[in-house]
This record gives sequence, C-alpha cells and structure tokens, in this order.
Amino acid sequence: MSVATAALVLDVVATYGAVGLVVGVAFLLVGIERMDQAARGAIAFRPLLLPGLVLLWPVVAWRWWRLAARQG
Repeated sequence: MSVATAALVLDVVATYGAVGLVVGVAFLLVGIERMDQAARGAIAFRPLLLPGLVLLWPVVAWRWWRLAARQG
C-alpha cells in the first residue's frame, strides 16, 4: 500500500467518523425521543449509545428519515 493510498483511507475513515459524530449527536438530542417514546427523560444512557451511532450512522439516518417521511 502506498502512502497516498494510506492517506486516502485515513481521510475516508475520518470523514465517516465525523459525519457519524454529527448524526449521532443530532439523533441523541432530537431524534431518539421521536423513534422511541420510552427514551423520554432517560438522559443517563444516551452517551453510551454514541459509539454505536457513530459506526452505524447510515442506518440511523435512513430509519430517522423514513420515520420523518411517514409522520410528515
């Protein structure tokens, strides 16, 4: 693997993580209560969800978008 390829892989991973962090934080602040009514007021467990949200942000964004489309 060349240095340019390694740099590209690192850039892609960093971008994926940054987008995941933004989606994860937005979901924890706004979307989680819309998807799961039982999450209302349960603030203490939300930081525990963040690593999974960062990794699975495309699935979270897709389901959040579908829920918004159904409701609106």
